[in-house]
Amino acid sequence: MEPKAGDYVEIELLKTEKGSNREKTEDVKGTIIHRPELLKGDFLILKLDNGYNIGVSRSKIKKINMIRQYQQTPETKHHLQRKPNLPDVAVMSTGGTISSKIDYKTGGVYANYTAEDFAQMCPEILDVANIEAEKVMSVMSEDLMPADWKKMAKEIAKKLNSNISGAVITHGTDTMHFSSAAMSFFLKNLSKPVVFTGSQRSIDRGSSDAFMNLICSTVTAAKYPGAEVGICMHGTTNDDYCIFNRGTKVRKMHTSRRDAFRPINDKPLAKIWKDGKIEATNKNYKQRNKQDVEVDDKFEEKTALVAVYPGMDPEIIDFYLDKGYKGIVLSATALGHVPTVIQGRTLIPKLERAKEMKIPVVVASQTIYGRVHPFVYTNLRKLSVGANAIFAEDMLPEVAYIKLGWTLGHTKDIDEVKKMMLTNYAGELTKRTETDNFLI
Repeated sequence: MEPKAGDYVEIELLKTEKGSNREKTEDVKGTIIHRPELLKGDFLILKLDNGYNIGVSRSKIKKINMIRQYQQTPETKHHLQRKPNLPDVAVMSTGGTISSKIDYKTGGVYANYTAEDFAQMCPEILDVANIEAEKVMSVMSEDLMPADWKKMAKEIAKKLNSNISGAVITHGTDTMHFSSAAMSFFLKNLSKPVVFTGSQRSIDRGSSDAFMNLICSTVTAAKYPGAEVGICMHGTTNDDYCIFNRGTKVRKMHTSRRDAFRPINDKPLAKIWKDGKIEATNKNYKQRNKQDVEVDDKFEEKTALVAVYPGMDPEIIDFYLDKGYKGIVLSATALGHVPTVIQGRTLIPKLERAKEMKIPVVVASQTIYGRVHPFVYTNLRKLSVGANAIFAEDMLPEVAYIKLGWTLGHTKDIDEVKKMMLTNYAGELTKRTETDNFLI
């Protein structure tokens, strides 16, 4: 029988004696553990009794003796008791690192925790609110699609239109700011907070940041006075407090730090402490209300986000136009520059083609902080006036991509697209960039 991950086995290995060509056998015992799919299959990984792992070449294996087959512990559901003196909060799991579970027998990592599991492992949240648990999906965030955003929006709206005080969405961190932006546009007449959270380290590790993020997010959903979509994660590298950032003004700015999510061109909405304290740090927020939330999830999937860089091939614009894309966001340099002058490398003729085809082109800045401007330099005028590009003020490129897809779901009229892109719907545009926002 071919051994599987988790099986405890004895392997008879063939070894050549030193100084001769004679082979002898050596027995090793251990647990077969999960082999990463990217590695070749001509060896086994064995966890020895002393805890160390070794790679065993299949060509050296004489025989494998099964000692004990792996028996997976059946999962148990935990019933959550309701406390009448606490508010109700929905915790909706979608996958990601915060849902990643390691099976130490097999070495495998997978997204499988439900919201009930979060409450079982982090019982402190049960002192903050009654948890209504729901597993919406189990997807690592890099694999999310617009259809998943639509599913999220529908499930979140159902919860918000019930008796809950707010919703916590556990999510993978890599594209969480895309999802928070999508929900900011998809959820119309928002009446309660929608709080995205995640973790940089899986929830079953002692160094995980998941527990504090979960507690602070539950506090935010239960007590924050505003009706905003946002991301609640660590505010510092230590377990000091969390910050709640507007869903259209936040970005993951580090691959691994606990405080990776930073406010961009805006102040955080609030600081949140584990003990339930909330300090509103931004007065610009929508108040809670009793409206019914509506789902407005029309989204044009043929929307592109294109990075601008020195030496880029202008034909990348032709690629999207020829593929039938309905809109393009340029993540341009600084104030909104693109290659303009060098013959054969200028984007202007390609963007003029988009103009003739009535395909909107939106310009945002890859510098992240600050805002684009259509008129400061001659080259910017060639882009804004000559090619009719829409300059997206201080919107992040990712947010401009989400907003353009959402806008094109409602209209293809170029003038109406421009009007909608320059209308502030969810705090994505600010009239003035304050100097101290860069220092936060």
